[in-house]
Amino acid sequence: MPDAPIAPTDARDEALDAERPALVGLAYRMLGTVADAEDAVQEGFARWYRMPPADRDSVDRPGAWLMRTVGRICLDQLGSARRRHEHYVGEWLPEPLPTADAARFAVRAVDDPLDRAMLDESVSTALLVVLESLTPAERVAFVLHEVFAMPFAEIAEVVGRTSAACRQLAASARRHVRERRAGVVSRERHDEVVRAFVAAAGTGRLESLLSLLDPDVVLHSDGGGFVSATRRPVLGPDRVARFIAGTLTQRGPALEWSLHETADGLTLAFGEDGIVDTVAVIEVRGDAITNAWVMRNPEKLGRWNAPA
Repeated sequence: MPDAPIAPTDARDEALDAERPALVGLAYRMLGTVADAEDAVQEGFARWYRMPPADRDSVDRPGAWLMRTVGRICLDQLGSARRRHEHYVGEWLPEPLPTADAARFAVRAVDDPLDRAMLDESVSTALLVVLESLTPAERVAFVLHEVFAMPFAEIAEVVGRTSAACRQLAASARRHVRERRAGVVSRERHDEVVRAFVAAAGTGRLESLLSLLDPDVVLHSDGGGFVSATRRPVLGPDRVARFIAGTLTQRGPALEWSLHETADGLTLAFGEDGIVDTVAVIEVRGDAITNAWVMRNPEKLGRWNAPA
């Protein structure tokens, strides 16, 4: 349980506290869950307030100081997080965000549609899964530079390397992200396929589902050891289709589902009695579904059940 947020004491502190959502967004992109992100930001504020007042007064840009500090905290945590994931029950997946939280963790207002699309995707499950495959230093450099436009000289203070080395880290991360995201369809095409998937799943006919699945489709599921979920990825269209059909049949008529606009495009939420217990994020390449990330861990679904 994180400590209670430190209350601002003057106008300068109130302005700094207004940076908290963006800082949580920064840490979420690095760590993959809101709880870990909030803990990292709280630690950043704690370090700020532990500084002698004279030292705080000497900081020209407190917001930038906090961003660098939270970045260093996340860098330290990424190594231990990977070790925790190795002992996690089943597969570990990043926490999917409903639209309201994704908007709250937005970085800045931009006019360029391409920049806006990149910033929107930066809180998507699909991109966070790719970021999991980067080294901690690559991930930090990518998020700080590509998403938060931090100069490499400041990133160097975070990762403890030269500006040139940080530029190379960011370039390597960009290349890796481009390669892993190559072939992903437009949002409009993605949503068309998701709607077709919903219609096919509603029929219960395997051939309808199979027609929408890529030959190399993979389904990942995260239950965190709290609820039933696949411990390993489900591979291939036949197994994925049977898994989906079997799950829907097992849940029966009490199952409720809905479609939500998220950073990943249309995303499915399932549950009973108005409580969401499953969120399925789908990735589409060409005309077929290539990945499905199914979140069932209740600790990562709290925001889907929070009061509006």
